[in-house]
Amino acid sequence: MSSRPGDTRAEHEAAQPGLERQDTHLARMSTRRTLERYETRPTQDAADVLDLPYDVLSDDADMAEYTEETAEGVIPKRTFSRVSGKFEEHELVTFKINDPENPKNWSKPYKWWCTMVVAFTCFTVAFNSAVITADLEGVSETFNVSNEVALLTITMFVIGFGVGPLVFAPGSELFGRKPVYIITIAVAVIFEIPCAVAQNIGTLLVCRLIDGIAFSAPMTLVGGTLADLWKNEERGVPMAVFSAAPFIGPAIGPLVGGFLGDAAGWRWLYYIQLILSGLCWCVLTFTVPETYAPAILDKRAKKLRKETGDARYVTEKDIDSRPFGEQARIFLIRPLQLLFLEPIVFLISLYMSVLYGLLYMFFVAYPIVYVEGKGWSEGSTGLMFIPLAVGVILSACCAPFVNMHYLSICAKYPNGKPPAEARLVPMMFSCWFIPIGLFIFAWTSYPQMSYWGPMMGGFPVGFGFIFLYNSANNYLVDTYQHQAASALAAKTCIRSFWGASVVLFTEQMYARMNSRWASTLLAFIALLCCLIPYVFYFKGATIRKHSKFAFADDETDTLPAEKV
Repeated sequence: MSSRPGDTRAEHEAAQPGLERQDTHLARMSTRRTLERYETRPTQDAADVLDLPYDVLSDDADMAEYTEETAEGVIPKRTFSRVSGKFEEHELVTFKINDPENPKNWSKPYKWWCTMVVAFTCFTVAFNSAVITADLEGVSETFNVSNEVALLTITMFVIGFGVGPLVFAPGSELFGRKPVYIITIAVAVIFEIPCAVAQNIGTLLVCRLIDGIAFSAPMTLVGGTLADLWKNEERGVPMAVFSAAPFIGPAIGPLVGGFLGDAAGWRWLYYIQLILSGLCWCVLTFTVPETYAPAILDKRAKKLRKETGDARYVTEKDIDSRPFGEQARIFLIRPLQLLFLEPIVFLISLYMSVLYGLLYMFFVAYPIVYVEGKGWSEGSTGLMFIPLAVGVILSACCAPFVNMHYLSICAKYPNGKPPAEARLVPMMFSCWFIPIGLFIFAWTSYPQMSYWGPMMGGFPVGFGFIFLYNSANNYLVDTYQHQAASALAAKTCIRSFWGASVVLFTEQMYARMNSRWASTLLAFIALLCCLIPYVFYFKGATIRKHSKFAFADDETDTLPAEKV
């Protein structure tokens, strides 16, 4: 319905200026009310903006079609047509009250099944990124290449993680979640086969890149899928399960890969990926239906038009007059605009990049400390990642308490709407766990010292990850509201490119600085990053006032210290 000025419309406005302007004003007010009703709820999290098609619809679109159930299953709407030069009556197709096709109305056991399927898929993708680190030497020996070239198998995969979301996130808004899940995971499964049987390093690297791009789709879509399934007040535990999956996967990967690589060789590290990914594709394809409300309603609208012959049954996507090229330009360019023009997006993305890079540096640092320093096997070294995984699980269990704290902050503000900076409180608390864990890891990594020191250094790092990750996502969402999907895509892009790069120089850094000082350098970088949440907590409101992308709300302008 995003009408644009033209000669025909100008003539119409000249004839009926009051009517046209009033209609446009009402449409915009309806949109604004929907945004306020849907986006600024006290328990909003990063998934909230991922279940609505903000990236592909105009700012005038009324999202109530996707967020409300009506008795008749339609919402009347009057729009101006650029083609006819007249106002047209439409019936926006929505869900009926207690509609069984609305994923939020499905039974809880079935919703939990869908949740566990997509969370397991997310775990599998993260597992696939890390399992190969356990036997990179096998790749080097088989293809007679340096260890740096073997490390490119990690780099290429993680680069794909950064590229894919820029396309798959808006792609799911255009075509639905399930087609993107099925196609991308099928492509990933197919290209796992040449990875496992590769006869040269070139084949392995190219296929890892393709796998990384394809596997980025489920990582991008899972949060939105959970938002499709669960009502806001029900979403705490499911989101905690999902939040843990991307971090448990990299912790379990080296553990499984170490023993499997020792027993069967490096090619089986790809066969295990093939098996798990194939399982995910089968379960997703045959047991999880489409969950994206706009895609379900779009299908329903087409069916109603066909059965009744009445062209008034439409969705917001049907009456969006913008050409596809213009939509594509917006959702491809906007993440880059936010990344380079918004200090909040840039610095939060930088912080998340440091953490993501740290996770992948651990895959190289642990073998240096335990395999080279203590003479352990790769399998035994993988066991040292267990405290990291335990820290992640415990922090996920604390998620409901973090949400309760946020609700207590909301209760102190009119309309229950605190400013975006309230989301930074968990980050301000948890940011210190990362340097603490790194300092422990650094100065207990002498070969003659007990293995317990570096191993337990991973616990505070894992414990801090989810608090930081969720807090950063929620801060970006509350700051940018309906443009938050683009902000999250920008963060994912820069984070993945940095994570892909660090593994290439970690060995050289540890060789030149030794294990103690290399890890200490990382600890000081993490310590410096602790300033970021504090700067935005106290100065974020001022920064947002000068931003042309940030969401403005006069009612939630500042965050006095006494309200925390």
